[in-house]
Amino acid sequence: MQRLYSFLRRHPTGVDSFWALVLLGFSALWVMEDSQPSPFSRMAAIPICFGLSAVVALRRRSPEKTLLLVIALGIAQILLDVRVNPGDFAMLVAVYTVAANGSRWASRLALIGGLSASPISSLRWPDDNPYSSIWVGIAQVIFVSVPFALAWVIGDSLRTRRAYYLQLEERAARLQREREAQSKAAVAAERARIARELHDVVAHNVSVMVVQADGAAYVLDASPEQAKQALATISSTGRQALAEMRRLLGLLRAGDDSGGEYVPQPGVDQLSELVEQVRGAGLPVRFEVTGEARPLSSGVELTAYRIVQEALTNTRKHGGIDATATVQLAFADAELDLLIEDDGRGAQHELYEDGGRDGLGQGLIGMRERIGMIGGTLEAGPRPGGGFRISAVLPLKTGR
Repeated sequence: MQRLYSFLRRHPTGVDSFWALVLLGFSALWVMEDSQPSPFSRMAAIPICFGLSAVVALRRRSPEKTLLLVIALGIAQILLDVRVNPGDFAMLVAVYTVAANGSRWASRLALIGGLSASPISSLRWPDDNPYSSIWVGIAQVIFVSVPFALAWVIGDSLRTRRAYYLQLEERAARLQREREAQSKAAVAAERARIARELHDVVAHNVSVMVVQADGAAYVLDASPEQAKQALATISSTGRQALAEMRRLLGLLRAGDDSGGEYVPQPGVDQLSELVEQVRGAGLPVRFEVTGEARPLSSGVELTAYRIVQEALTNTRKHGGIDATATVQLAFADAELDLLIEDDGRGAQHELYEDGGRDGLGQGLIGMRERIGMIGGTLEAGPRPGGGFRISAVLPLKTGR
């Protein structure tokens, strides 16, 4: 049965043609009964019955044209005195089809035509029964008009339900597209965040390792102890870089239960260790904290750490040999103020919004993105007396 239903849905015109042949057969039997008032009416009934059967066969191909055809055939019946016959069932089918699939003007015309068919037929061929009264005639007109009204109502309801289902499908498709777009945006944002994290880890730790390696090579023969200390710093910095990169790569392993242990994200408490590491790399740094320290959200903690890390990395890269830096943290009532300054020659080397000449393009742009995500502000630029200055204001939020 399922195959039969599928076949019928794939061939709607064939199904309609079958019922058109059935209707044509009943119409032929009616014509053969010689129930027409004259031979001319009987001859005229033949093409009219063929036309009404064609309406049933072609109703889905062009509902509006078949409606106009059935109206024309109805007018021809009236003019040629062809009485009501089985082929007139096509008018009922046309009303339903147009109400379900046709345009709005055709649907209204079909309703008007269907409700007018019975009164016009009663006037054109009145009942010859002498015992029939006017009330019986009115009742007959109403009774015959009811099927046309029901056909139009059923067809219009089907149109409304089809439009409703189509709207639901479009809404579901739109929601699916929006979910996919949101998912892609979330993936892009996560990738950008991980790219910033990787930049901070690589740019900071690798630069420390390069400086220490150059120093070790310089004092290897003259001061082996200092060379050993530099190599130890390189080793610890490399391990720290690997740990942070392992943590970031772990974020990319969705559903990975490998059980690897990753270090937590750094925060304000780790700034003293960062400053000591930078000092060990050869950059004098003065670190000050004012105000009453308080718990911060993880986003503010990480943003503050990365800003200081990026600023000191840029100073070490572009500040020159004799550069010094200052890092100041000030806890206010509703914000955390960061001020990182240096007296090097980074401003002379055009440390602009592209993040410096490290080729990564993630420096100050990454800072602004981080601060923008938590609703803070950033000011960065050359100092009047030389060097570079970065000032950031981060809103305080109660951390977990």
